[in-house]
Amino acid sequence: MIVDAFFASRTLPRWQAANVLLVGTDPALAGDRTAALHLYEQCRVQADHDLDQAAAGAGADPVTQRTIATATDRLGRQATDTMQGTLPGARQLISRNHDVLDAAYADQRGRALDTRVWLGLLGGVVVAGLVGSQVWLRWRLRKVNPALLLASVSALVLTIGSIGVLSGAGEQSRVAKADAFDSIIALSQARAVSYDANADESRYLVDPRRAGQYQQAFLTKTQSLLDFGGAGPDRYDAAFAAASRAYAADHADITFTGYFGTEMRNITFTGERAAAERVLANYQAYQRADRQLRALATSGRLPAAVRFDIGTVPGQSDYAFNRFDTSLMALIGINQQAFDTAVHSGQSEIAGWSSVVPGLGVLLIVGPVVAGLWPGVAEYR
Repeated sequence: MIVDAFFASRTLPRWQAANVLLVGTDPALAGDRTAALHLYEQCRVQADHDLDQAAAGAGADPVTQRTIATATDRLGRQATDTMQGTLPGARQLISRNHDVLDAAYADQRGRALDTRVWLGLLGGVVVAGLVGSQVWLRWRLRKVNPALLLASVSALVLTIGSIGVLSGAGEQSRVAKADAFDSIIALSQARAVSYDANADESRYLVDPRRAGQYQQAFLTKTQSLLDFGGAGPDRYDAAFAAASRAYAADHADITFTGYFGTEMRNITFTGERAAAERVLANYQAYQRADRQLRALATSGRLPAAVRFDIGTVPGQSDYAFNRFDTSLMALIGINQQAFDTAVHSGQSEIAGWSSVVPGLGVLLIVGPVVAGLWPGVAEYR
């Protein structure tokens, strides 16, 4: 998706760039620096590739094309200061894609409703005409015409069946848009914000003069992901634990907002709830790791804080973040698969039915009408 490409271009390389700055030239962290540089280059190459694909898939939409061009131009040219303020561009692109889909969904939904109404009217006229013909023939000839009876029943069945197929396709469209895509949007935004927040953690250690600024930025982004009534660092973990207990007792008791709150209120698909709960649990573990990192930094143990921040073994910050990110991608994947399945199912239903109806109409309606009326017409030749 275009959203994922833009996310990759604006967050993944920057997160690793922050880690490169963090480890510096300390010989004790040489291995971590090499790993961070290698991953940075991988992320940059992947982001270039994804942006090329996004540009190809953006079509003629000028807003999307301009946003992608801006991302391409800035990729690889951002230092610590210019890393700030990039998320609004990501949100703009995500919002634009969401608006485009909303408009397309509303348009298609309206057309589908109009089609069902006209189909019902047309089918009703055909059925009424066939029934009227049978009544007239019964009155005139004193007998029932089996062929016209078959045509009448066939017309009624095909009309009802066509309306049912269109309704089913409309429901698949609703599932794709409301149940799947809305979650994908929220979770993709959450992933972009979480990477930027994780980079703020590294900036907090890299630039002590502005540590307070980066800590506030981390908190702001944290609250956009999961907000407990504006709880700050001193109350956030306790509020998180209390909300988790309330949710465990009653899944309808969701007291938090933010992107994850949006997702938890839109649980729809098989496996989605369990996957979302893993995301929350892993995010809670990452938040606890953040507190430990800041405690090390404020106690004067900066080298230990740096090692903890970039560490990828159990009990360290990047390990917790990577587990969180992996579970978040799995949750996005569930909704993406459901979106693809719903779109495919809706298209298949309409394509299959539309390819069958004309032949059935000729075979079961036109054919019996001709067969039923032809003998009577032949008598007057």
